Amino acid sequence: MAACATTRPATYLVETKGPYQLDTGDAVRVTVYGDAELSATYRVDDSGAVAFPLVGPVQVRGSTTKMAAGSIAAALTNGYMRNPDVAVEVAEYRPFFIQGAISKAGQFPYVYGMTVRAAISTAGGFTDTANRQNAVVYRRQGGEMVKGTVSLDFPIFPGDTVVVPERWF
Repeated sequence: MAACATTRPATYLVETKGPYQLDTGDAVRVTVYGDAELSATYRVDDSGAVAFPLVGPVQVRGSTTKMAAGSIAAALTNGYMRNPDVAVEVAEYRPFFIQGAISKAGQFPYVYGMTVRAAISTAGGFTDTANRQNAVVYRRQGGEMVKGTVSLDFPIFPGDTVVVPERWF
């Protein structure tokens, strides 16, 4: 009986840590110090690149902002600028998606640090038949889509799909 009384910490199939990786739909603010004309906000396109003046598309999908700054600087060094100093920051995250037993399913803007509970609130709250204890999160990790049943305080990321199940009476 003692074994029945212990509680195990929740484990999730979806990753909860690690640096943010850029992907399609993100908008990045690129600052090229000393060149105001190149400093602007660029959107990551379907191929995972930003269309950067002078050098053309620069691949940033899967990169952190620091790695993206290095890629843009390297492209500018290749015949356009000598020792460019480039900074990249996320200007706008790609949206998250929510469906199931909530008031308004759909696509919503992501806010840094968002949890499942905040996502449900953004979508208008639970319906009367919603399971108010947990949800299912679908997240792309590497080349595959993984899912996990999570608590309402689980952190979500841009691009995640949150599904709020109905409860069984």
